[in-house]
Amino acid sequence: MKNELDPTHLLRAFEIVTEYGEEIEDGHRLDGIDAFSDYDGYTIYLAGNGVQLRVGFHNTYDLDYEHENLKEQFLKKVDALVKNYKK
Repeated sequence: MKNELDPTHLLRAFEIVTEYGEEIEDGHRLDGIDAFSDYDGYTIYLAGNGVQLRVGFHNTYDLDYEHENLKEQFLKKVDALVKNYKK
């Protein structure tokens, strides 16, 4: 999984969800994707559809999922967000 995803793309998706999404208890939600961060903001999370993506310091990331198809669906949603909400 290392180097498969572009951290800049992931950070942009996080920004879009927090800017345009509805506020929820732990962060924001947009189009089925939740975005939240840890207490100091150094680690951000995108989650939805049984997948959690953690982007940490120095643009490291980790994807947690049970089934490959869930991961693929989630990443397609992330890509759609970035494509549909361009500034």
